[in-house]
Amino acid sequence: MPDADVAQRRLVQVLFVGVFMAALDSAIVAPVIPALRAAFGIDNRTAGLLTTVFALSSMCSTALMPHLSDRHGRRPVYLASVALFAIGSLCIAAAPSFDLLLVSRAIQGIGAGGIAPVASAVIGDVFTPERRGRVLGLIGATHGMAFVLGPPLASLLTSTLGWRWLFLVNIPVAIVVLVLGARSLPRQRSDAAPGPIDIPGIAVTLMFLLCLVMGITRLPDSATGMLLLPWFLVASGAMLAALVAIENRQPQPLIPIHLFANRQLAYAYLLTLGVGFSMGGIVFLTTLATLAYGVSVEHAGLALLPLVLCSMVGSMAAGRLLNRLGARRLMLFGFALLTLGYLQSAMPQTGFAAFVVSSVLVGIGLGVVVSGALRSIAIDEAPPALRGTAQGLINIFNAVGTLLAVTCISAIADFGGGGLTGFGYAYLALGLSMLLMSIIAFGLKNRSTAALARQTTSIST
Repeated sequence: MPDADVAQRRLVQVLFVGVFMAALDSAIVAPVIPALRAAFGIDNRTAGLLTTVFALSSMCSTALMPHLSDRHGRRPVYLASVALFAIGSLCIAAAPSFDLLLVSRAIQGIGAGGIAPVASAVIGDVFTPERRGRVLGLIGATHGMAFVLGPPLASLLTSTLGWRWLFLVNIPVAIVVLVLGARSLPRQRSDAAPGPIDIPGIAVTLMFLLCLVMGITRLPDSATGMLLLPWFLVASGAMLAALVAIENRQPQPLIPIHLFANRQLAYAYLLTLGVGFSMGGIVFLTTLATLAYGVSVEHAGLALLPLVLCSMVGSMAAGRLLNRLGARRLMLFGFALLTLGYLQSAMPQTGFAAFVVSSVLVGIGLGVVVSGALRSIAIDEAPPALRGTAQGLINIFNAVGTLLAVTCISAIADFGGGGLTGFGYAYLALGLSMLLMSIIAFGLKNRSTAALARQTTSIST
């Protein structure tokens, strides 16, 4: 038993470092944008392509990599994802032009997209339900840790060694993960023989995500984009309908449509969209702090420190309480705090102290909803052979929610004049959306079907 505990601790370390490495990369990109503009002579709009390319490539990878882990085992797919992330990081550091930088960022996104969902699937495979919540909570806290360490690390390395070292530091970390992962990751594979690869499903999924991401992120930024937006949305709808039709005919589909027939999984994915929406709301809180309270642009990131720290604490605490309280109670509590926090943010005239209070509420609420409760539902409700795919869908819905939030908040704020009044309307809408998520959370069972079955079996024996 002690040997098993040691092996599991080593496994958690490998998974945690890999997920943290990918999360940290997202946190360091924004601070390095000025250096990239100076190095390649680009404007802000062009620099924003780094985020769009990474989001698109990682979402496509998130659809594919967990599916491959269901077919061929978690170990090779997790290690391949880490290796691709490292290769992309190396290519970014060596990129002589912005075009090659974008290609390298896409490679990095492909690797990043597979790391977190496959890690979550490994947790579902290896850990007992009693320990699973704690480990998922720890993995969920990585994003908070990344936002704490990312900006100061980016500023330090950029000002001393140069921006390329921000990506070079990923190489030794990835090598350590690859070496330790080769020893500690489980080697089991699916009992079912892999069928033919779902090429039509992969192609249509890529086209659907491309249209969706382009429609959400890039097009509303210009008059031409607004004219093209309806066409991209129509194309997204057509691709989604085609995807459903194609996947229902595939023996081993990339996106098993029947998963959505499970009501608990459907609720979990809808709530994950809300979680992503809440994460997107954090992006403009620094802008709110500079507009309302005179916080300097250089110190705006510090205004989010209470939020980030509370998010880390909330995530780890909720992971420990998951088995005791159940997913429904945690999600109700988390979304209730997000509702209060964002509604308070909609009233910037109440003062900086109230802003700090709202940041604490949002931080704890966000930590609770990302702690692993929804991932635990996906683990319990999905068949073991589709566990990786179910985790990948969690990541996709989360990413779509974040992109939607950024677009919607900026659009509402601009429509309201772009100042405090506009952001007040935007955060009022965001708070009401969190209230809607709280209502939807009532549809969750407090104990999943699998958990209830385990409890019944335990009582009967």
